[in-house]
Amino acid sequence: MKNKIFKPVNTKLYKTGQTRGADDDVIYQNRVKRNSTVLIPYSEFEQCKSAPTQKGKYENGYIVLIKPEEFFEKGAETALKEKGLKLGKNLLVFYETREQYKNYPIKKSWKPAKSRKSPLGGEYVARIPSTTEEGQDKIIAGFNTSKLKGAGIRVYEYADDATITACKIQLEFLFWSCYDIDVFLKACSKEEADALRKRMKKTKEDAAKLGLADLKKLQAERIINDKMQTICPLCLKPISALEFASKMVQAKGREVPDLTVTNISLFHIHELRSGEFNHRAYNLGWGHHHCNVTVADEGVQGTLEWMKEVLKANGWI
Repeated sequence: MKNKIFKPVNTKLYKTGQTRGADDDVIYQNRVKRNSTVLIPYSEFEQCKSAPTQKGKYENGYIVLIKPEEFFEKGAETALKEKGLKLGKNLLVFYETREQYKNYPIKKSWKPAKSRKSPLGGEYVARIPSTTEEGQDKIIAGFNTSKLKGAGIRVYEYADDATITACKIQLEFLFWSCYDIDVFLKACSKEEADALRKRMKKTKEDAAKLGLADLKKLQAERIINDKMQTICPLCLKPISALEFASKMVQAKGREVPDLTVTNISLFHIHELRSGEFNHRAYNLGWGHHHCNVTVADEGVQGTLEWMKEVLKANGWI
């Protein structure tokens, strides 16, 4: 059954299983599933070499990116071998700056990598921006074809398939917990409302069965309130089911006709950061777009501490 009013919710649920956007000039893939091949900076390898689930195995493997200065450093070959890292197998030299390109020339035998699975089909990748002052063009090598854009995903965005599914179920459970869900259903036709009530019932049953409906835990994480209603993790105001489809109000004189940003966004309570794998159940909620932008990469707690200092500085508290 197609339901226009529920479609934006369904779209949001689907997108929670995807990574953030990335343009062609960066090494990352653009909006792909969170269990895709992971890119691990060499400096973070010890911290991130083991996945949070599946006995430490990443579902689609990983590629370690090492800076040229690290790779060509004396003793690096021994250190890499001890860590089980081999160039062209699970390791690539990553050129990001013009200085690296000049000071650590690419070996004649090396080729740009072209596979996310071992063997990688090359030894290096490059994403070097152009320079206006010197009139030098950008350098992009490896994973830059139309069918193979980007080498992989940011390691901190990773989640295995089971975790992605669990998160979607819990997030839909939270949608059905919005304070005005009855108003939302009344906006549908009788046939649509009946079908959605069945879906709501099944989602709640699935969430309970999988241990995703612990109300005390959700309340402790600022995802629902004491009335068991879904709330914004930052401002703590109840989330409206109707806002999932409503577009952001645009500033007068700065309107754009193709705005796609809605009032409600996916919200990570504890921010995404390397080594923590925070795309997981009981760390995701729905929040206001403005609140989500305010939190950015600081997480709720860090943002609240910053806001407290701002209010003190302004004499409000």
